[in-house]
Amino acid sequence: MRSDVCEIVEADREARVLLTCEHATNELPPPYMWPATDRWLVETHWAYDLGVADVTRALAAAVGAPAVLCNFSRLLADTNRDAADPTVFRGEAEGRPVALNANLADAERRERIARFHAPYHAAIDLLLLRYPQAAIVLSMHSFTPVYDNGPPRPMEIGVLFDHEEALAASAIASLARDGWAVAANVPYSGKAGLIYAAERHADRHGRRALELEIRQDLAADPSRRPRLVESLRRMLAEAF
Repeated sequence: MRSDVCEIVEADREARVLLTCEHATNELPPPYMWPATDRWLVETHWAYDLGVADVTRALAAAVGAPAVLCNFSRLLADTNRDAADPTVFRGEAEGRPVALNANLADAERRERIARFHAPYHAAIDLLLLRYPQAAIVLSMHSFTPVYDNGPPRPMEIGVLFDHEEALAASAIASLARDGWAVAANVPYSGKAGLIYAAERHADRHGRRALELEIRQDLAADPSRRPRLVESLRRMLAEAF
């Protein structure tokens, strides 16, 4: 099922994990359009997490899991941020203004939250009620190999967590055994509040929360995706 807000992948009611993908696309639903001065952003990590939607769909199929994928760009409203977070509407990228979000009136902010951000999270709540066996909320993301002209990021997969140290350690060990360069809470930290979507819904529904960050050159490479998805499938199998 698809809407302006999200794509929902259904599964068997006994599924043990729910996948979410907050930055799945760079699309803007009508009537929104990319301003000419924002065109440089559209195919970059500022607008969406490259490759991660395909990985999410493939993993959902591999493990028989339900999934919720956001159907609008993170620049319209970032669903991996609290609605009150100032960065839910990013004002600049690489020192340049984001015209889509320039001089947003309070009414426009409320409209975007009501039309996009809130319904996306309502869809996750609904699926967690529908899939009571889904013990883990696993949020799927990807990260740019180089951020803000910094040094190359050597890790291939980051496992982000706040309270779930043991679950994260199991995931890291499984991925490392498969030969991936994997690390805990990199390139961002779940302990800094940066796994908002997974943590919000896991806390509300009594589930466990993790976020995966996959380097974008890996996530977007269809030739490497089968090995990646198989490793993620095995990681989840070992978590239960």
